Amino acid sequence: FLAGREAARYMAPRGCGKIFFTGASASLRGKPGYSAFSAGKAGLRMLAQSMARELGPKNIHIAHLIIDAGVDTEFVRERIKAAGRDPEALPPDTLMDPNSVAEAYWMLYHQSRDGWTHELDLRPFRESW
Repeated sequence: FLAGREAARYMAPRGCGKIFFTGASASLRGKPGYSAFSAGKAGLRMLAQSMARELGPKNIHIAHLIIDAGVDTEFVRERIKAAGRDPEALPPDTLMDPNSVAEAYWMLYHQSRDGWTHELDLRPFRESW
């Protein structure tokens, strides 16, 4: 909230800007053991929707991106190892390539305002949803 609010304060007087929030599938549905995480991500999704309605008329593009998989970074690989699993043994395309995620953000950044995307789901083809 705070980062979005401060960014909007900077962008509104200039009459343009982009604010993208990174969420998770937990913003859409809960599951056992994820109550706090799901509540937080659902709140973030509602924040993005509210800000989009408030700031869109000021030419500020707000979008919420649902990242529905691990992103293949060293941090994620270390967490997989800490859970006693081998990240190299995962089936291909289980983790998302960071470049694939970056491309989605880049596409949103360059969208014309006559067709803004306000929510986007990103997941590998093998992710069950």
